[in-house]
Amino acid sequence: MKFLYLALGGGIGTILRYLVSMYSIKHLAWGFPMGTLLVNLVGSFLIGFAFVFLGREQIALNLRIFLFIGIFGSFTTFSTYMFESYEFFKLGDIKMALSYIAISNVLGLLMVYLGFVLGEYFEKINA
Repeated sequence: MKFLYLALGGGIGTILRYLVSMYSIKHLAWGFPMGTLLVNLVGSFLIGFAFVFLGREQIALNLRIFLFIGIFGSFTTFSTYMFESYEFFKLGDIKMALSYIAISNVLGLLMVYLGFVLGEYFEKINA
């Protein structure tokens, strides 16, 4: 049964990632991998928010599998992010590579923090 939750979550996350990527290619193409950056930042925020909002350590195992591993795991794209960073280095665009790495990591951490803050806010008003 766990594999079903994983597969369903993975399918949803993959479709969402594809839609965000297509949107960013059409509307946000600036020579910077905005689709990857966007899904990683949104995914970082959502994982922080969901963890708090859904009860932290009390989240049911099947929900954890479906949401955190399935949806968020397939929606975010850390391996693609690393590949794109490598490509900038390979092309000799050190400034773009370091900018991309710094922005992704710093803003990703900030988004997780903001997700926690918002999750804690909703946790308090629902108590």
